[in-house]
Amino acid sequence: MGLMDLFGRSGTGRRGDADPEDMQHLIAWTRSHYGVEAFVEPRTTVSDVSVILVAHDGAWTRRVVGERGAQRLSSTLGIPVYDARRVGYPQRLRDYESRRRILERRTAQDF
Repeated sequence: MGLMDLFGRSGTGRRGDADPEDMQHLIAWTRSHYGVEAFVEPRTTVSDVSVILVAHDGAWTRRVVGERGAQRLSSTLGIPVYDARRVGYPQRLRDYESRRRILERRTAQDF
C-alpha cells in the first residue's frame, strides 16, 4: 500500500473511476433541484477529480467523480458542465454560504 492509497484517490480506489453511489447521489440531487450546473474541480494531491453541483439558489453538493466520471457528467446529468479552474464558482454559491453562516450565528446566539 502506497502513501496515496491511504487518502483514497476515488470512491472505488481506482484512479479515474467514479463511485456508483456518488454518481447516484449526483443524479438524485440534480433531479431534486432546479437550475443545476456542474463545476468540475481538478485533481489535487489528496483527492481525485471532483464535481460541485450548484442549484439556482446556491445550494450545492460535492462528490469525487474521477476523470472518466467527469467526462460523462454532461450526458449523464443533462446539465451544463464547466471547468472550475477557468470559470470559477458562481456568485450564488458564495451568497448561499454567506446566508448559511449568518443563520448559524443567529441560531448559536439563541442558545
